[in-house]
Amino acid sequence: MLDKASLRQPGAILLVSCYELGHQPIGLALPMGFLVQAGYAPASLDIAVEKVDLERITQARFVGISVPMHTALRLGIRVAELVRETNPSSHICFYGLYASLNAEYLLNDVADSVIGGEYEAPLVQLIEALERGESLANVEGVSHRGRIAGPYLKRLPFAVPNREGLPALERYAHLERDGAQHVVGYVEASRGCLHSCLHCPIVPVYEGRFFIVPQEVVLEDIRRQVLAGATHITFGDPDFLNGPGHSLGIVRAMQAEFPRVTFDFTAKIEHILKHRSIFPELGSLGCVFVISAVESFSDLVLAKLEKGHTRADVFDALEIVRQAGITLRASLVPFTPWDAR
Repeated sequence: MLDKASLRQPGAILLVSCYELGHQPIGLALPMGFLVQAGYAPASLDIAVEKVDLERITQARFVGISVPMHTALRLGIRVAELVRETNPSSHICFYGLYASLNAEYLLNDVADSVIGGEYEAPLVQLIEALERGESLANVEGVSHRGRIAGPYLKRLPFAVPNREGLPALERYAHLERDGAQHVVGYVEASRGCLHSCLHCPIVPVYEGRFFIVPQEVVLEDIRRQVLAGATHITFGDPDFLNGPGHSLGIVRAMQAEFPRVTFDFTAKIEHILKHRSIFPELGSLGCVFVISAVESFSDLVLAKLEKGHTRADVFDALEIVRQAGITLRASLVPFTPWDAR
């Protein structure tokens, strides 16, 4: 049992990020916003840019490890093993996209609890249950030894991400453009995805659902990062055009307040084709590039992956973004069972 005072003390809750593609981790900032709003004083540790701090680990009574992707999961397991060795009485929770996908493995090995999907509200409820000494069986969306819960897929009353105590933006990825280095901020305007591409880890968690983050929350997060030095914003949504009206509203408001701030986002090829009419405006609002999971130029492979586009569609999308003054950056699957070698 964790007594109430122990989890209300500064540093008693430690959130750890291991890898977020070179960005300041929103996987820490978002839950920290929820926890601060609930009256806690969490500490943070980003081992992508910080040395592992044993003092922070030994002080913590609750350690939450953010695992939004596979690399973060592998590194997070090593962090959890270190926590278990140096602070065996602490509660270890894995949360994020790859947490629920690997719940059974994590609970059998190093985790006390696991949360997937829209994890912030269950994370707060988990900590509240622990400090009251209550059973975790009544905390919706939380897997623990003896129960595997599905991902939590309910709309949240979003708090503004809290980035206090995180390493400075200058320590993360920069955009090189026109011979200059630009400090990059990172936000999410939506989570989950409407689509069901067979290779995507989002699909088995969100099952075709997506959730928008309220415009005022996203804009306040952008505002704070611009004040911290960001001159470019990456929208990390799985697909920024799942909700094109919502996304356009955000970048229009951002451009009105910060006309010199540029941005990038990720979108499916089929969304580029479907929403081709908005790309000239996106270019005028400061979009520098679009990332798209092209994955392959083989129509056979694309059909097997149920990508929703063809080889010819890729070249049509390329022309759409080029005409808008935007660069298309494609990601590709290096190998599939259908490739001839």
